[in-house]
Amino acid sequence: MRIAFIADPLESFKIYKDSTFAMMEEASRRGHALHALQADDLYVAAGQVRAQVSPITLTGQADAWFVRGAPSDCALSEFDAVLMRKDPPFDAEYLYATHLMSVAERLGARCFNRGQAIRDHNEKLAILGYPHLTAPTLVSRDMDRLRAFVSEQGDAILAFDGCLNFFAGPHRQAVQRQDELLRCALQFYPCHGHHRR
Repeated sequence: MRIAFIADPLESFKIYKDSTFAMMEEASRRGHALHALQADDLYVAAGQVRAQVSPITLTGQADAWFVRGAPSDCALSEFDAVLMRKDPPFDAEYLYATHLMSVAERLGARCFNRGQAIRDHNEKLAILGYPHLTAPTLVSRDMDRLRAFVSEQGDAILAFDGCLNFFAGPHRQAVQRQDELLRCALQFYPCHGHHRR
């Protein structure tokens, strides 16, 4: 199979923990041909979703872990599978890439994950469908509601703005009911005014 991975720049991978690398490694082990592109490589021309796509070969080394071949212009429908593996932020570029994946799918491309599924299934909010498996949770941007929630719970983890849009980052803060940090976090956090959890 020819598999195209829409991913972040390969040079940025931390292969000791990157699940996309693990998928590539297993696909390669099974004899599949690997190709890589970035979301901003996607475009539409002549009724096809296309991109500059590079074949890659895994080296088995930790540092120089891949060799990139010469890029070529391809329609996504030419691949046996197209995997969207780009990490958030879920910004406009990410959103438009999912729209182009939906168009490509309608034109015959085999896309995983589907663009519609990515748009409808925010990985940070998906757990809300399983309240019996989670600690009490509040998603709100109302400051009084947040204070009341922390007061009721005694302690909480505040996950600010970026946690809904980004893959990871320093946007979490543990606080307690009487904690001065709670007041400061709610009042002065850089993402003030956006969604908090």
